[in-house]
Amino acid sequence: MRRPSGVPDDWFVDPVLLGVPGVRQVDDNPYVDDNPLAWQTDSLCAQTDPEAFFPEKGGSTRDAKRICQTCEVKSQCLEYALQNDERFGIWGGLSERERRKLRKQAG
Repeated sequence: MRRPSGVPDDWFVDPVLLGVPGVRQVDDNPYVDDNPLAWQTDSLCAQTDPEAFFPEKGGSTRDAKRICQTCEVKSQCLEYALQNDERFGIWGGLSERERRKLRKQAG
């Protein structure tokens, strides 16, 4: 498959290489240590309906935030969203508006 120009070769990580969510074996898979997005394999949202995390404008964020509360990679998720200026969806338990407010308070 030919990728459009400007798309990095490593833009996609095969989930099989990363392991099963919550059961990832870092010792057995050196690829995981090298991947800055490896935390995503342990995210609860990866095991849930993605539409809950990207509600329509004015839609409820309650279900997504409830899932985030118990997610073991919540802090990595939020850090990723802040570093990459994610403009849509629930990341690390916060909406885009809440992340924007957090950025203003920090900066």
